[in-house]
Amino acid sequence: MLDALLVLFQVDNLLFLLCGTALGIVVGAIPGLTASMLIALTLPLTFHMDPVNAVTLLIGEYVGGISGGLITAILLRMPGTPSSIVTTFDGYPMAQQGKAERALALGIMASVVGGLVSWAFLAGMSPTLAHVALQFGPWEYFALVLMALFMLAALASGSLVKALLGAALGMAFALPGIDSSVGRDRLTFGFDSLLSGFGLLPVLIGAFAISQILREAAAPAKATGPFRLPDRHLPVHVSDIRRHGPNMMRSSVIGTWIGLLPGIGGNVAALISYSIARQFSRNPERFGKGEEAGVVAGETANNAAIGGALIPLITMGIPGSVTEAILIGALTIHNLQPGPLLFQNSPEIAYGIIAAYLVANILMLILMWSTVRYIAAIAQIPRAGLLGVILVFCVVGSFAVNNSFFDVWVMIAFGVIGLCLELAKVPLGPFVIGFVLAPIAEEQLRASMMMSDGDVTAVLQRPFALVFLVIAFAALLWPAVSAHLAKRVRRTAE
Repeated sequence: MLDALLVLFQVDNLLFLLCGTALGIVVGAIPGLTASMLIALTLPLTFHMDPVNAVTLLIGEYVGGISGGLITAILLRMPGTPSSIVTTFDGYPMAQQGKAERALALGIMASVVGGLVSWAFLAGMSPTLAHVALQFGPWEYFALVLMALFMLAALASGSLVKALLGAALGMAFALPGIDSSVGRDRLTFGFDSLLSGFGLLPVLIGAFAISQILREAAAPAKATGPFRLPDRHLPVHVSDIRRHGPNMMRSSVIGTWIGLLPGIGGNVAALISYSIARQFSRNPERFGKGEEAGVVAGETANNAAIGGALIPLITMGIPGSVTEAILIGALTIHNLQPGPLLFQNSPEIAYGIIAAYLVANILMLILMWSTVRYIAAIAQIPRAGLLGVILVFCVVGSFAVNNSFFDVWVMIAFGVIGLCLELAKVPLGPFVIGFVLAPIAEEQLRASMMMSDGDVTAVLQRPFALVFLVIAFAALLWPAVSAHLAKRVRRTAE
């Protein structure tokens, strides 16, 4: 870890981390633009970069993108990112009461504390989990992928069936190309361009950036209402640490452990922490009317979820959210395999991610504290101009990877597909993660079947794999069980 920090503080790495964090804060403060979109857009730019530089840039964007959303959530009641929705509950009422500076100060402080606590879990748990994961074989990895997909579908907002449908569609779109087991093409329909399958970058950029552009272009312009820039002085005192300390520590732990679960994300972590903070409060009736503890709970948890989500990414190669799926793509294009071997084969990358997450939180504090007044003004930029610039970056980024217009058409097609899925209330998270995990699942399943001579029951002799399968099917049955229990509670109450 010390070596990774020393490498990180080299001028080029630190500069990339600073630029990534600053860019993330700016994009996160603009409603409608998310950290996932930013990382997907800048991923093609990292193609010819040094892997350490690329990782530091993307980690900085991730941290800054989640944190920047609190600015417009407090000032305009328009969360810059989905994770900041809970911040609007009490942050905006505080701004209406003339306490915008106070709300911003508490939000920034809580974001940093949440990030630092989750970093402690990330640094402490990752090497140990990676060591355990080295004992995994093909059956364990297949069961782990299955568990991640089932948990993602079960815990996604909305219908379980639609979430499973999204994951299945994502896995289906990963099938075209060369079948690695027999060396023959499949589902290419005579198109030579499909021999290498659909590229990860065009799919990600299309599903997130293009679909967002299409949705924003079709929506009527929204008036931002009255807007006042915050003062340069953000009031926060040492007594605030003592006053809000228990809330921040509790919300940090909640956010970290929820971040470990695939597909839940910072918005659910923030909502659960907000609800628990209200239960522990002596004045629960103040929540929703400008209560400081509400801002602290939400912002602590959504930032802590980042560190939690990075743990399964670098230890097992399993993305906990859409953003982690994009980060897996970043490692893949640099010929790096996320998972337990990352600590053995490329320790400078594994520990570099952990070190970059720590320093990015510190840089985020410095940048937001000193420039929040000017970043808030960016929210007043006309949306049409921003969308035009983003569209240009989408086209250039997709084309630049392979110098192929086919990738541009793939990007546009998946933009339309992403928009249609969202209109049909099918979540994009399971779709994208299914697309990313399908090749891993297929490879590990075929290896498992060859090792066992086609005997599926061999999985019963693998304790870890069996545990993963039990968790997977329990997650799949949980929505039906919870609905049944809720009905019984209602009947008893009646």
